[in-house]
Amino acid sequence: MSSMLALLASFGALPGVAKAQVSGAVEPTVSPKSAETEIYSEIVVTAQRRAERSVDVPITVTTLGADQIATANVRDLSDISRVTPSLRFDNAAAFAQPTIRGIGTAVVTSGVGSNVGIYIDGFYSPNPLAANSQLLNVQSIQVLKGPQGTLFGRNTTGGAILIQSKEPSEDPAASVKVSYGRFNQLVTQGYATYGLAPGLAIDAEGMYRRGDGFQTNIVDGNNKIGKYESWSVRLGLKMDFSDSVSLLVRYMHGNVDDPTSMNANSYFDPVLGVGAPNFAPPSSYTANPSLVAKDRAGIFTSKNDTLQATWKVDLGIADLTSYTQYRTEDVNLSQDLDATGLPIFQIGIPVLNQTFSQEILLSAKPGEPLQWTAGLFYFSNKDRYQTYLDTGGAFRTPAGPNRLGGSSTTTKSYAAFVDATYELVSQLFLTAGVRYAHDSVTDAYYSVGTNNFYVPSISSDKVTPRAVIRYKPSDESSIYASYSKGYKAAILDVGGSCQNPPAFQCNVVRPEDVNAFEVGAKFDNRRLSIEAAAFYYDYKNLQVSSYLGDGRANITNAATSEIYGVEGSLRYELSRQFSINGGASWTHARYKEFTNAPVYQRCPTIAGCGFGTSFFIPAGTTLNNVPMQRTPEFTGNVGARYKTDLAGGEFQLSGNLYYTSSFNFGPAGIQFPQKAYEVATARAQWTDPSDTYTIALWGDNLTNNRYLTAVQYNSFGLGANWSAPTTYGIELGAKF
Repeated sequence: MSSMLALLASFGALPGVAKAQVSGAVEPTVSPKSAETEIYSEIVVTAQRRAERSVDVPITVTTLGADQIATANVRDLSDISRVTPSLRFDNAAAFAQPTIRGIGTAVVTSGVGSNVGIYIDGFYSPNPLAANSQLLNVQSIQVLKGPQGTLFGRNTTGGAILIQSKEPSEDPAASVKVSYGRFNQLVTQGYATYGLAPGLAIDAEGMYRRGDGFQTNIVDGNNKIGKYESWSVRLGLKMDFSDSVSLLVRYMHGNVDDPTSMNANSYFDPVLGVGAPNFAPPSSYTANPSLVAKDRAGIFTSKNDTLQATWKVDLGIADLTSYTQYRTEDVNLSQDLDATGLPIFQIGIPVLNQTFSQEILLSAKPGEPLQWTAGLFYFSNKDRYQTYLDTGGAFRTPAGPNRLGGSSTTTKSYAAFVDATYELVSQLFLTAGVRYAHDSVTDAYYSVGTNNFYVPSISSDKVTPRAVIRYKPSDESSIYASYSKGYKAAILDVGGSCQNPPAFQCNVVRPEDVNAFEVGAKFDNRRLSIEAAAFYYDYKNLQVSSYLGDGRANITNAATSEIYGVEGSLRYELSRQFSINGGASWTHARYKEFTNAPVYQRCPTIAGCGFGTSFFIPAGTTLNNVPMQRTPEFTGNVGARYKTDLAGGEFQLSGNLYYTSSFNFGPAGIQFPQKAYEVATARAQWTDPSDTYTIALWGDNLTNNRYLTAVQYNSFGLGANWSAPTTYGIELGAKF
């Protein structure tokens, strides 16, 4: 069955390219077409920091419009992986860790971000605890594949995800949606916008979500141990001071109480056996995806506040945009590291994250022969972690005896970049760009109990160039070859090696570095859109996390890698009623040489390897030519949407099938396997004749495949997080 579905996906070829119109985008000039063709949408993206036709952008981009986001039942950002080949969203506890074409991170410590940059309305969001955000009133999502070190900078070695939402409008409008589904899942969303005066508009939106989760605790029979609740609000004010100057100010607050990522059960490894400690009786653990064994519940709560200001100024000769952001994230999490119902080791980690960023973009006017973008970027991010022993007794107190320690870093980055495209001769374009960045980690310390021990600061300078040659055989097609460079900034391992006796010597973890080469072709005549690309990456200095025999963390640069593959996508609107899309990606990702590879072994005796641990990593293991972590060789999906008139209104039926081949969660790439699986989603929707009210039936994971979403590996136990079983529900909506 799996091989048949894989073959089907390869014929369909979809990243789910959709009709996406970016806010503020300039409608490009399109050559005359028939009246039938003209009614179809054109794909416009901002992958090069300016609005352009996707066919003219020499980057592999998956673009999802608002319609496709809805019909694919995308609610969280991680859901877009179902319609985006070569993208995975995995987790380490509550830390979201996206991977694109094999490039991702499994490192968790203060000051560490993802290898995939996430930008929301132009603002960089670095905190992995907030990366898998709920989507509010999204207009489009773009997934940029391959290093984006020139245009987007630090920590975009895998790529970037750009999320664009609607802006306030003077034209009054409102909408509301209410969805109820299996496991008592309730989701409500509302949006309203209104013009207060000429040139002055406001909007407000909110979301509330709750449910019981799908797991039952075998210790006490609680079938609501995964109970969750979250809500968020966002307010916007847009002021058009003149035809050439505008200011958009936004404030957002979110509250999350969701222990799902903390509810790991014991992972059963085909080589190591069950991930529970050696001395745990069988009655104290479970590997059933719908069950957990908890002596006390896991915790993940988050409160975040964000303030943003976006200036847009038409200077006549160029367009200027300024992005200013201040964000705080207050997180409390508690995780059972032994993944059993025994009170062995549960760790609490409150995290406080503060971010300030300022970016200024200057772009050429559309239509000029030389298209260019230049920018300045400043970024400051402070991470403060505290660690507590939450096993037994009361939960943590600020300075009580259960305080273990913690760590803190302040990361800063200064950058300047320029990127330009020029038509050398008719239909032959050259793009060249370069970015200079200075990164530093300062005010870093680790804690023992409540005592802080400061460590020396580090800094690094990086230059990330980009070059592209592109030829346009016609206005509807494009062929390109590109080189780009990306990097993931250096870090200080204050959460690990700095605290390890007897040396207490911090590992300075060098920047990751990737040189990427890509050739591709695109075609888009509005009805038919096709993209194909082949890529090769030389990937060095991978930052790798492991756990020593006594349970302490350790981060090093330990591997070099080679990645190459091919990817393709297709969207075809056979008519205004019926459209299909598909995509597939084959990625060959290998650690060429992996010294001191973190290969886990079970401790040979019940006494463990020290401090009651049950798993250890032997020193000196070197691996050659082994698969990279969390990188399936093949991913693909096919989707279709059908619309027809029904009872005076419009009926719409849509579905999507996603397939991934097998891969390994283990940090060395050879352990903790996940078999190939498929995920199907479907939606049936009817809209009334006035186009005001909708009713929809939806279903997720209709294949009912129970697949791993994370393997939590450490010295105490191996934990597993699982996907939900089949879920389904009803949604009611209205817009005015």
